[in-house]
Amino acid sequence: MDKLDEKLIENFDGKVVRKDLLHRIKKGTNVPTFVLEFLLARFCASDDDDEIQEGLSAVLETLNDNYVRADEANAAQSKVATKGKHKFIDKVHVRYVEKEKRHWASLENFNSQRIAIGDKFYKNNDRLLEGGIWAEVTICHNDIEEDDYAFYIEDLRPIQLSRFDFNAYREGRTKYSRDDWIDIVMRSVGLEPTKISKRVKFHFLARLAPLVEANYNFIELGPRGTGKSYFYSEFSPYSTLVSGGQTSPATLFYNNARKKAGLVSYWDTIAFDEVGNMRVKDPDTIQIMKDFMANGRFSRGTEVIADASMCFIGNLDLGVNQIVNSTEYDLFQPLPKEFDLAVMDRFCMYMPGWEMPKNSSDFLTDNYGFITDYLSEAFHHQLKHTNRYEEVSKRIKLGKQVEGRDEKGVKKTVAAFLKMLHPDGECSDEEFEEYVTYAIEGRRRVKEQMNKRKPDDEFANIGLSFINTQGKEIVVDCPETIGADATINPHKPGIRSAKVDEGESHQPIKQSNDESKVTKVATNAHEETTHDAAPVLPDLKEQHFTITYDSTGYSYESIILPYLVGAKSIIIEDPYIRVTHQIQNFIRLCEAILKQPSIKKIQLITSYDDKTDVKEMAERLQDVKQSLLEFEVQLDVKVNEQLHDREIRIDNGWTVKIGRGLDFYQRPDSWYGVGVNDLSLRKCLETKVDIYES
Repeated sequence: MDKLDEKLIENFDGKVVRKDLLHRIKKGTNVPTFVLEFLLARFCASDDDDEIQEGLSAVLETLNDNYVRADEANAAQSKVATKGKHKFIDKVHVRYVEKEKRHWASLENFNSQRIAIGDKFYKNNDRLLEGGIWAEVTICHNDIEEDDYAFYIEDLRPIQLSRFDFNAYREGRTKYSRDDWIDIVMRSVGLEPTKISKRVKFHFLARLAPLVEANYNFIELGPRGTGKSYFYSEFSPYSTLVSGGQTSPATLFYNNARKKAGLVSYWDTIAFDEVGNMRVKDPDTIQIMKDFMANGRFSRGTEVIADASMCFIGNLDLGVNQIVNSTEYDLFQPLPKEFDLAVMDRFCMYMPGWEMPKNSSDFLTDNYGFITDYLSEAFHHQLKHTNRYEEVSKRIKLGKQVEGRDEKGVKKTVAAFLKMLHPDGECSDEEFEEYVTYAIEGRRRVKEQMNKRKPDDEFANIGLSFINTQGKEIVVDCPETIGADATINPHKPGIRSAKVDEGESHQPIKQSNDESKVTKVATNAHEETTHDAAPVLPDLKEQHFTITYDSTGYSYESIILPYLVGAKSIIIEDPYIRVTHQIQNFIRLCEAILKQPSIKKIQLITSYDDKTDVKEMAERLQDVKQSLLEFEVQLDVKVNEQLHDREIRIDNGWTVKIGRGLDFYQRPDSWYGVGVNDLSLRKCLETKVDIYES
């Protein structure tokens, strides 16, 4: 035991369990975690090794005797028939059979759909009718031959705490720092906090947020094998996992025939696993879902108000870098086509599942944590009985680009973190701002992807921010989309040229050899001029096009050279001509410019930051300057620390704006491959190019 273990046992005696015991048993059975810990708490509530070993033996014996495996259903039925009764640990479902006008129970692994059950059981436990519950259930054999059933339920005890003292839980929290409490929560879900970063801890907490905050809409998409469904299938008896397949209004919301509310009225959290496989045949399902996700109520013949949170979890089949740098895909790509922007806009948080570690025993803890059922009761109590939203509203200051649903989503996320980490109510300004930053990032991810799908003004305010305690506005970015122009600046209708809109190629104008020459003309048939006449300019047009991610065929020559005819000077504004590869890009541009012999002057306006080796930067640019003098071209370099724009201004009236500036090429996989020297063969990053007369 470490110090945190000792302190946890001291303050929460009888409510903690050694998590390595759970891992040892879990590997041999598919029983949910909260069921196993229910047994561990009964038999292994000790720190004495001998008592723990005896307790483990008792747990294994109980599982062996009372837990039914699917392939042992016939043996289980025989045991009941032979003994007369037997106690099982299983998930119990109750359904109403309309033709027979009665209820029948079934156990998941007992292989009987006709187990008689008294009405007291399902009246006291509504969730038996809506998804089922895990319980200790005593099944008896019915010896009456006239009856049409062989088994009936004599006793049923749900596997969960009989009572929960929230005041004691809240008081216990005061004995720990915030970071220690985060580690306790991590260990309670079976993870060793010393092996994961603070950001990843926040991601795991975000998965728990729907269990503690009512009507919280959450989405997580990411790679397979990161444990997305665990929190909703095994962590809490108040959560249910809907695995793909068809959903209907009757199942989820309200069954008009039975006059009974659906899943939303019986569960704290409804999670849709493999959401990409979700089939929605009844269009009413999505409309009712929108109403419910918006305000926790809906009308389907009768008005229903419920607290259930909705989680949507699924897999991304494409790489995140590929998606954010593509104009074709967005991070909502796996969602069913029925999930329109109105559904997406109701997500409070998009958690970046691609940042989660793959399931591995290396991340499991051997230390103590809360009994899962105890922590889930604490979350359930707060979901039903505490409201931190108003507290957040009074304390938070959001920026101007935060709109209605942004504000609600951010505040609900912060409220969830306060409930999980500060049930006692004490939260410092620094801690509060951490939650606000994380919450804004999660909501911004939603906003960015909606703006990418509908790139007009409706969702254009993606620069979500807050005002910190020093009065400074903090704009929060999503790490995966920093510099991803396809996501941050998606194409807006109306900016492309008419010819492009009519379907012409987006390729830059190609220059013919004749167009680049300065032509000499005669005044009459008998004499020639000895001086250069005005150049004959090619027929140039404005262009607005997108260079797509992974595309090739673009070089500085193909983009800019046609527009240099007749020019004598050029101004290049780009704040990122600092480090080696950026200066090399600038040299390649200069080489392209030198192919237009009329250019005599190049001016570079750039910038640098605290990380820049200014001396090295200056030395390299001086070398470029000396090299250009050999071609009778003067280079002037200016530094503007406030520079942000990237554009090339030519003195003949043309302006070339490349969204990424000169740095729109991907780093080669190898410096000994095709495309290293010939940029037209190198793969590009996505960027927009606008060429126009100023």
